Amino acid sequence: MKTKSSVLLTAVIAVLSLGLLSLESAMACTNLIVGKKASKDGSVMVSYAADSHTLYGELYRYAAADHQPGAMRKIIEWDTHKYLGEIPEVAHTYSVVGNMNEHQVLIAESTWGGRKELEDPNGIMDYGSLIYVGLQRSKTAREAIKVMTDLVEKYGYHSSGESFTIADKNEVWVMELIGKGKYGKGAVWVAIRIPDDAICAHANQSRIQQIPFKDKKNCMYSKDVVSFARKMGFFKGKDKDFSFQAAYNPYDAGGLRGCEGRVYAFFNKFNKDMRHYISFIEGKTKEPMPLYIKPDRKLSVADVRDMMRDHFEGTDLDMTKDVGAGPYVCPYRWRPMTFKVDGKEYCNERAIATQQTGWVFVGQTRGWLPDKIGGILWFGCDDADMTVFTPMYCGLTEIPECYKEGNGDLLTFSWTSAFWIHNWVANMAYNKYNYMIKDIRKIQRELENSFDNVLVPAVDKEGQEILEKDPQNIVPFLNKVCAEVANGSTARWKQLGEYLIVKYIDGNVKKEKDGKFQRTPEGLAVSPDQPGYNEEYYRHIVETTGDHFLME
Repeated sequence: MKTKSSVLLTAVIAVLSLGLLSLESAMACTNLIVGKKASKDGSVMVSYAADSHTLYGELYRYAAADHQPGAMRKIIEWDTHKYLGEIPEVAHTYSVVGNMNEHQVLIAESTWGGRKELEDPNGIMDYGSLIYVGLQRSKTAREAIKVMTDLVEKYGYHSSGESFTIADKNEVWVMELIGKGKYGKGAVWVAIRIPDDAICAHANQSRIQQIPFKDKKNCMYSKDVVSFARKMGFFKGKDKDFSFQAAYNPYDAGGLRGCEGRVYAFFNKFNKDMRHYISFIEGKTKEPMPLYIKPDRKLSVADVRDMMRDHFEGTDLDMTKDVGAGPYVCPYRWRPMTFKVDGKEYCNERAIATQQTGWVFVGQTRGWLPDKIGGILWFGCDDADMTVFTPMYCGLTEIPECYKEGNGDLLTFSWTSAFWIHNWVANMAYNKYNYMIKDIRKIQRELENSFDNVLVPAVDKEGQEILEKDPQNIVPFLNKVCAEVANGSTARWKQLGEYLIVKYIDGNVKKEKDGKFQRTPEGLAVSPDQPGYNEEYYRHIVETTGDHFLME
């Protein structure tokens, strides 16, 4: 029997299909955090951009499993795929989709490195394995913290300094951790619970300052977090004055401008009192930003998705305003991050949205709903600015084809891979950004708004009905919905790419009317517009070349 909600789901899929017809005729890491009382719908939200020049965009899946006594798990380093060692399995591990498990536990990260002498090549647990083993073994955020820190204590920590965001359907924590190198096994760490009415962020720079040692409800830490710093000469003073950040990841110019700058962009967007911290980002003042703040208004999932698309627009660091944006106002700068002119070193801005992103998500944990439909990973591949965030439910068991591991890789193009389709479109748009982004935003908004306003409410309603009347069918239902949405969005994006290359080929802009490219009465293409460059760019040419191009 087709329920009213089923009709709504069918309608959303129809929107995707109609979009295809109309077009035929016509991604270092950042975490943004929103407490449940700071969000419009009461969900905990965590975003993550996996920013790496060598990371392929795909959605990971670990099935729930039972393990026999004595079973071992191989630990393979996430970044390099190198074998690090083995640890005993637990009796039962939970289902994991991406960075969220079946109990709505969600873990993300950003790497800050810290003091080089504290890296331990002999440790077994790297940061990526900590995330996915932690998800497989935890029902709550607090339990995940214990699992992760116990593993490091017992088997050693292989990676450099790291910030983890660890959330469940009730609360969210930031944990910062760094190894002890040859000076001891395990790691020193601190975890702070973010208040429900606050927002927080971290972006490749340690951010925890003073530790509230007496607040056992909202703070956890390793017993030697201060004494080890004293032993190593990183800190002198009283415990109350100890700063984890200052001891283990001191600020430098890159950490301020390239890392804390992204946190500033988020805080400044949602709290007008944060603007004065621009002087801190620029290294002119010393007062650090707080770990978390209260926003001026509550945030929606759309707010967080859009914040992941940020290039400092509207701030002193706006990447569309300097000469590097070029004639098409492109807010991207190719690597490396710094460059030298006449012996002086300069930087490119490092915004939240960046070209080398492998995949990105905004995770929502929704405690008022059953777990299988309560947890949503709004998932997309490549640069957040030009991706579509599609809702992947934590109860699904089959990864959609467009996100599946093995569907292409970084050296193998695939027309059914969301990573490659979005990269294809984005790499066209970088070269004519201020024109193409308008076409991209139109389709992006159409899809995401339909998910927000039609699809998700329909899945929530129908999913609850299935769980009440026919619970064994909830997984097939979620698998079908997620596959149709993800694969349909990827197909829609492919059609968008075809439209863009036709419209903007060779620097021209095709003329359109009523959603179709215009033809002459004889059926040929109407002569296109030739917009050239903007006045500012032409002026720059004259200023740098004098009369070289002057016509008299």
